[in-house]
Formats: sequence, C-alpha cells, structure tokens
Amino acid sequence: MLALGGCASGGSAPGGAAAVPATPIEPVEVQQYRIGAGDQIAVNVWQHPDLSGGLVVLPDGEVSLPLVGELKADGLTEKELADTIRTRLSEYVRNPEVTVTVTNPANFQQRVRITGAVLRPASLPHRKGMTVLDLVLEAGGPNEFASANATKLYRSAGGSAQVLKVYLDDILKKGDMATNYELQPSDVLTVPERLF
Repeated sequence: MLALGGCASGGSAPGGAAAVPATPIEPVEVQQYRIGAGDQIAVNVWQHPDLSGGLVVLPDGEVSLPLVGELKADGLTEKELADTIRTRLSEYVRNPEVTVTVTNPANFQQRVRITGAVLRPASLPHRKGMTVLDLVLEAGGPNEFASANATKLYRSAGGSAQVLKVYLDDILKKGDMATNYELQPSDVLTVPERLF
C-alpha cells in the first residue's frame, strides 16, 4: 500500500528522476520438449515392473511396449505419450498409472531454433517436412517489435554458413510462400527487431 501511495502522490524518484510505473511482466509459456527419433525414454507403469522399462524411439518415430504394441511417440510430449499408453493399457490393466520420462534426448544437432522478436523463442526437434512457417507458429509468431520481412535463416552447409532471406511478413499476411523454406537439422531462424 505504501508503494502504491508513493506512486499515486506524483513524487519523484531519488535524484530528481520522474518515477516510472512498473510494467506488468507477461508470463512466459515454457516450451515442452517433444519426443523425437533416437530419444531414450523410460516408461513406468506403477506396480507393473513387467510393463515398465527403457526404450529408444525408432527412426520411424515409434516405440513398442508389452500389451500395447507399436505406437507413435514422435512429436508427443512426455505427458501426451503417457496418456496414450494409459489409454491402450486400460484394456488390460485396471486404472493404470503411467509416467514417461525422456532420459537421454537425441543429438541436439537434430534440432531447429528460432530466436529474436518472437513470442516464445524455442529449440525444437527437427522433423522431416518442417518449414519456416511451422517453426514460427510453434514460437507463437512475431512480436509487436518484429521486423518480420528482415528475418534470416542461418544454415550450415558443407562446413560453411549460408544465410537465406525470409520474407516472413509476406508469408503471414500475403500467403506468399516463396521463402517458406523446408528446414534442415541445426537451422536457426532469427527475427530481428525494427529500428525505431
């Protein structure tokens, strides 16, 4: 109350500088890790050690479990995969309690990243067919300060760095997909801020 009263009184900060009202901090959504090919995971079914154990996600993105059989793990969060396993197991086990943990993520070079003036900078597992637009949507889109048509895609190619111009504003507002490149592992997309 004292702090609020001080702001309301129109007084000045020490040193004669005008008091600046505090800007509320927006909560940041934490990007959940999505399982990908090559990840090592641990599946635990409470009170059923015979149904629990460690697995490696196969190159086709699937895992194989007792009673459950093969199911797609690629692209799911730990909770989503646990829910899928729980649903499948419920045909054989009464009220199964399932947890899934990624114990060893696959090579971090098999990821794509988006940085700069976006709502949620992110590092995500690369998936075949993923495009610039897919990555931007995962990041929540450009923020209000973005200079979207000045976006750049940084790519390692044969030991040298390649920089591709991305006209992100044209992609999002005009549907012009000319620079909606298909992503490669280790690509980094950077959305710069406008110059004021």
